[in-house]
Amino acid sequence: MRYESTVTSLGWIPSEAIEGMMRLPIDIGVGHYDPPPPDFVDDDVLGRLIADDAIRFVNRLTAWIEVKDGEIMDAGYSGRGVVGSTTARIGPLRVTFPGVAYPVVQQPPVVEGGRARFFQTAGGRTGAPLPRRIDHPPFLRISGPTAWSTLTLEISADGTPSFELSGASPFPRQWVYDGAGNLVKKTATTDWKTWTRIQDHVRSPWHGVEHAPLVAEVASPTEREFSKDLMQSKPTFRKLEAGGTITVQGEPGDELFLVIDGVFDVEVDGRIVAEVGPGAIVGERAILEGGLRSSTVRARTAARVAVQRTVTADPATLAAIASGHRTEEA
Repeated sequence: MRYESTVTSLGWIPSEAIEGMMRLPIDIGVGHYDPPPPDFVDDDVLGRLIADDAIRFVNRLTAWIEVKDGEIMDAGYSGRGVVGSTTARIGPLRVTFPGVAYPVVQQPPVVEGGRARFFQTAGGRTGAPLPRRIDHPPFLRISGPTAWSTLTLEISADGTPSFELSGASPFPRQWVYDGAGNLVKKTATTDWKTWTRIQDHVRSPWHGVEHAPLVAEVASPTEREFSKDLMQSKPTFRKLEAGGTITVQGEPGDELFLVIDGVFDVEVDGRIVAEVGPGAIVGERAILEGGLRSSTVRARTAARVAVQRTVTADPATLAAIASGHRTEEA
C-alpha cells in the first residue's frame, strides 16, 4: 500500500511589514506589499499567485511511503520549491526581476516506530537589487537576503499525516496549508530589520543554520474576511513591546483591533484563557456588550496592531466574531 501526503508553505509580504527608509520604494509605488493569500491553494492557485507577483516563494513538500503488513518498507520525496519574481514600477514602466532559487534541501527520510519523517527546505532571494546595511564587513550589500522555510512531514504506517513549520527566515510571513490545501497555520511575527541586517546566506539552512519561527493558529474565516475591510478603512497603527496591553478587563473601550504581527495572551480574571495571533480581531465584545472590556489582551511578544476608532461594522459580523472568542465560558 502506498500513502502520499503534502504540506505547503508560502511566503508573502504583508501590509506595513517593512520599516524605515526601506519602505520608501513601496510608499512611492515602485514596489508593493502582497495581498493576503487565499484560504485554499492547489497547484493552479499557486501558479497564478507566482505569475501575478503576489507571493515571494513556495515550499511544497510531498512525500510517500510504501507499507506492507503494517511495516514501512520504503519512503521518498516528490516535492518542490518555487521562487517568485519581483516587479518594480516606475511611472508607466515595469521591470521584472526573476527570483534566485536555491537548491531544495531534502534530508533522508527517518523511518522509526511505524512512522516516516521528512524534512524539506526551499527558498532563495529576490532578483531585485536591495541595498542594505549588514552587521559585518563590507557592511553594505546590494542583493536581497536569503528567505526560506523548512517543513517537517510525518506519515504513519496507516497513512495518517502530521506536519509542522520547523524553520523559517525572520521575513517574510509564512502561511502553511495542509494536504487538502486548507490554510492551517502561520508565522506569528516578521522581523524585517533582523532579516535584512543579520540573516545572511551563511546563517541559513544551506550552511547548517536554522531559525525556529513562532507559529500561530489561523484566525476564523469571518475574522480574515473582516480584516480586509478594516485595512481598507485607513486604520491607525500601534506598536507594543512584550507585556503591553491593548485592552484591560473591566475598563471602557470602543476601539477595534486587528493583530498585524505578534502573539497576545487573553486573560480573564488573571488567568490566560487563549492566545491570538496575526489576523485576529480584538475588542468586538465591548462594542456589542455595553462598552466594557471582557478581558485583558497582553502582548507576549513585540507586536503591531491596526486600530479602528470609529466602528461601523455590521453587528451581525461582530457577533459572529465574538462567538468564537468566549473562551472563558468554554
